Amino acid sequence: MDYRPSTMDLNCYKKPMYKYYIFLLLLIGIACRNKEDVIPVYEPELMDIPLGFDEIVAPSGNEYTAARWALGKKLFYDPLMSADSSISCASCHNPELAFSDDVAFSKGVAQQLGTRNAPSLANLAYHPYFTREGGVPTLEMQILIPIQEEHEFNFNIILIAERMAADPTYVAMSAAAYDREPNAFVITRALSCFERSLLSGYSPYDQYVSHDQSSALSGAAQRGMSLFFSERTHCSTCHAGFNFSNYAFENNGLYENYEDDGRFRLTADSVDLARFKVPSLRNVELTAPYMHDGSIATLEAVIDHYNSGGENHPNKSNLIQSLSLTSSERSDLLAFLQALTDDTFVNNPDFRE
Repeated sequence: MDYRPSTMDLNCYKKPMYKYYIFLLLLIGIACRNKEDVIPVYEPELMDIPLGFDEIVAPSGNEYTAARWALGKKLFYDPLMSADSSISCASCHNPELAFSDDVAFSKGVAQQLGTRNAPSLANLAYHPYFTREGGVPTLEMQILIPIQEEHEFNFNIILIAERMAADPTYVAMSAAAYDREPNAFVITRALSCFERSLLSGYSPYDQYVSHDQSSALSGAAQRGMSLFFSERTHCSTCHAGFNFSNYAFENNGLYENYEDDGRFRLTADSVDLARFKVPSLRNVELTAPYMHDGSIATLEAVIDHYNSGGENHPNKSNLIQSLSLTSSERSDLLAFLQALTDDTFVNNPDFRE
């Protein structure tokens, strides 16, 4: 039987900054909002789309080119992005950890702790919206959030452009990529061009469902896969599709009372209180600690949480119920989740500094 399902946030802005950056989002990213403006993107050398994945699209004017990708990669690893030049995007999104972090809250400028757990950036190209409450519609617009967030870069994109303009290398790369001097357009487009290339779809699970059903998965992982896609657990209802997320907003019973309001911060609708975007499970073995606040340290503990049915909350999903999994079943489920680790992606030298 084929258990394959049918055919990827960053720390959120703080409330006082909302009106300020939403103007910039509209100013810089308005052209990226129209579905009519997207076109297919494919480059075999760096954009090798995994089997079973959808075609990638990018906004008109930010199609993939090697020059744009190289500029975005350079910016991703450059601490000039932060006010005190102490951290870069990679400081919180480590390629060895599937572009996530290994702490509950990453440190920003002046060692300030962030407000949410840094997620993996794998397969961001397929996310329909960004941040855990889904308030940002494009990847280009999302870039502004960590730049302005006081617990992250705490900076201004205009000042970043000024720093780049003082560097002849950045001036030349900006001209080659976008035929412009360094500016907000160049920064947001180049970074998103690089991040769209972070494709992960070569795990043992992918090998199993594509061709190698004899050896790619252990017996335990195969049993765990059967559990994952079963009506008994309902795991694949939320963690659906090739990216293991339906991108919906759910409450998973983590707490009875939440310090973080979740999607309510965006909508002010009580039905969205403590609901968060369903994350992808790809490379989940590498992205501990877990949940929006990094409060669960291990993957085994995550399984135990769902097995217990979680805490009571008015908005808790009806799918979160006690599963009564045995110890061996929990081990099998863990083996399957570990089989979603893509070593090819994690060790890809193209993505390293």
